[in-house]
Amino acid sequence: MSNFDSPRRIIAPSILACDFTSLGDEIQSVLECDAQWIHIDVMDGVFTKNISIGIPIIQSIHRKFPSVFLDCHLMIEYPDRWIKEFAQAGASQITIHFESKTEVGILETLKSIRSYGLRVGIALKPETPLSAVAAAMDAVDMVLVMTVNPGWGGQSFMPETLAKVQQIRLAHPKLDIQVDGGINMETAPLACRAGANILVAGSAIFGYKEQWKRLAFFRHCMECA
Repeated sequence: MSNFDSPRRIIAPSILACDFTSLGDEIQSVLECDAQWIHIDVMDGVFTKNISIGIPIIQSIHRKFPSVFLDCHLMIEYPDRWIKEFAQAGASQITIHFESKTEVGILETLKSIRSYGLRVGIALKPETPLSAVAAAMDAVDMVLVMTVNPGWGGQSFMPETLAKVQQIRLAHPKLDIQVDGGINMETAPLACRAGANILVAGSAIFGYKEQWKRLAFFRHCMECA
């Protein structure tokens, strides 16, 4: 029995760890293992030091998998300029960073996401205190706690970030809490016990022949937290 009353438990494989020459096949593979969401990391080379996936890729994924929930994590500056385009591309949820620069402010950007009928998320870098987003908590469906510094896949998990997960879960028992970064067979149980109910994992899933075993393990972690 879980020690927190979250609405559901979700595994969101991150395609940042995919073989991009076989992206469609990679996504199909994890969907056949009952992955509920597909996590898409969008990086602009400004907010982060890396550049990744853009709108054309999201459009292509949505066309091939029209019923799949696309969890779009925008690690970009001025996300408010792009909400309409990501919504039209097929995003199901858009998560923006509290630390991002915007023209209209974070709260107005969150309202813009909602206006397109999408789920709304806000993300925090490891060093950002939870108090920074207090004013935004009523405007979001999910908080993403980064458990690594954003920008690259395959980084080492930062256990100190789990204190924020615990604080959010105590204050918001039914809110979706996502963790992203360094989630693997060793760290997933820690994140789940802290109160996370959505796990993003990339390199711990993609590249393994028996992906169903990995997803089954993560699912078990959430059920037994």
